[in-house]
Amino acid sequence: MQPLSMTTKHDIQIDITQVRIDILHGIGECADRGLTQTAKWLAELNYALKDHKIIYDRPPNTYDDQIPKEERESYILAKSYFDCQEYDRAAHFLENCNSSKCVFLHKYSLYMSSEKKRLDLATDLGAENTESTQVLLDLLSYFKANRNNLDGYLLYLEGVVLKKLDLRSEAVTALLLSIAAAPTLWAAWVELAGLANEYEALDSLKLPKHWMMYFFAAHAFVELKLSEQALEAYLVLVAAGFEKSTYVTAQMAIAHHDRRDVDSSLALFRELYQNDPYRLDNWDVYSHLLYLKEKRMELANLAQKAVSIDKYRVETCCVIGNYYSLRSEHQKAVVYFQRALSLDPQYLSAWILMGHEFIELQNSNAAIQCYRQAIDVNRNDYRAWNGLGQAYEILGLNGYCIYYYSRAAQLKPDDSRMLVSLGEAYEKMDKIPNALKCYYKAHSTGDIEGMALFKLAKLYERSNMPNSAAAAYTAACQDVANVGSKELPAAQRYLAQYYLRFSLLDHAAHYAYKCLEHESTKEAGKNILKTISEKRSTAASSQQALPDDLPDAIKNVSAVSITQDTPKTPLPPSPNVTPDNFSTPVFTRKNSKYKI
Repeated sequence: MQPLSMTTKHDIQIDITQVRIDILHGIGECADRGLTQTAKWLAELNYALKDHKIIYDRPPNTYDDQIPKEERESYILAKSYFDCQEYDRAAHFLENCNSSKCVFLHKYSLYMSSEKKRLDLATDLGAENTESTQVLLDLLSYFKANRNNLDGYLLYLEGVVLKKLDLRSEAVTALLLSIAAAPTLWAAWVELAGLANEYEALDSLKLPKHWMMYFFAAHAFVELKLSEQALEAYLVLVAAGFEKSTYVTAQMAIAHHDRRDVDSSLALFRELYQNDPYRLDNWDVYSHLLYLKEKRMELANLAQKAVSIDKYRVETCCVIGNYYSLRSEHQKAVVYFQRALSLDPQYLSAWILMGHEFIELQNSNAAIQCYRQAIDVNRNDYRAWNGLGQAYEILGLNGYCIYYYSRAAQLKPDDSRMLVSLGEAYEKMDKIPNALKCYYKAHSTGDIEGMALFKLAKLYERSNMPNSAAAAYTAACQDVANVGSKELPAAQRYLAQYYLRFSLLDHAAHYAYKCLEHESTKEAGKNILKTISEKRSTAASSQQALPDDLPDAIKNVSAVSITQDTPKTPLPPSPNVTPDNFSTPVFTRKNSKYKI
């Protein structure tokens, strides 16, 4: 066993022949036990490696399902009932069986039966299904009583039951034992990733040295929204021989989506659609990208295709919901997100998207309920915490906003939107120092929406700190990414007035001419230019002393500007004066149109 350490900058050595042998064995073991999703995942991975032929040192033995002859008929009957979702019948015919596969299928049938009944009763609000809880407790008692006889698959089921009972640390222990005994059981790795709430906790796990560890690490990075690490990990897997895996391609597309690289993500999803047009997995993310790019016709075609494949899949409902959302038919969108949740109440994306729709419908209370349900599903998704902050902001409860925006910022520290929102909440509660810190940090981490500097400058202005306000406005105006911002005219007017106050006429004229380019500041620009003209006429006849309150940064750089002659060109070069030492970090701005 070893800690998780994805050295993604270096190639990893994976024996593809051994991988295929492990996969084929895992497919048989999982299919026999009714673990269909894991069997499907392994089969897709096996198909991606089909060009790599297996060369055996010796011919493999015929597959042995290890089911005794006296139990085979009972197993075949029970497995057929299980596949038809008749879980109680399946469990009934396996009660007296003792082989490992039969015991697992018996316990798994009991678990699936209780879950199905719990979901069927979920519509009765407030009704607690004590029978389902009792089944979980009975299963837990069985696992404790037979501690020494549990194989990797029963240990996985124990981990799932413990997680359902919110015994997280015990669940982690059981799942670690499970993957050590059955490394190809992908379902156990996925459950384990869902229990790791931060990178440090992930890195402390003692994992078996097996090729599945690399898939687990990359998947966990995606779950924790560590997009850069996830992309590096999947690129390493591509280099190791998994370049044809649809799963790897889809996960890379999701990682690009999380880092707001919409174009790269869309390109990968379109490639997936061409290669596997009936693959509904992750189409909810695909439709969200089309929503962001406002590709209405493409989204409509995707929704029609999804309905033709399977209209009762949660991904189909989410695709249709995003289509109606793009058409601003928010009530219809809510209906389809509700349908998705009736099919799978643990479907995180549907809870968050439905919360967004209720925000659009100005139903903050319903949105709050949706976001809280999303947090119950996954406490590590920053979108739910941010949504709660937005909902309480609409209600004017700024104290709650601060808490929820803080949680969102902790989970997504490189996203400036939560920091700006947190700063606004602090500002509304007159906690000015905290608000200033939030705005500056948002600017330092890479201001996605281009608002942090403007808000910082306005807050300095409101706090009667003109030099700092001018510094922030200057940095904002010099940032080419802010060209076309609706906040720019007011910033240029402030700087023109500020430099005029210190009689830095060239700099004042520069920003005054900029003011003439906007209707909202044209008159102010004309007045400032008129005042500049008068000051220059006065300065031509008499030497003027420097004002006492002129900041040293301006005095040292631009003292000559006060008495110099009128420039020959009507618009002087852009000034590089920064009133105070204001750090302007270098960053790349992402597309600002992004629904969190």
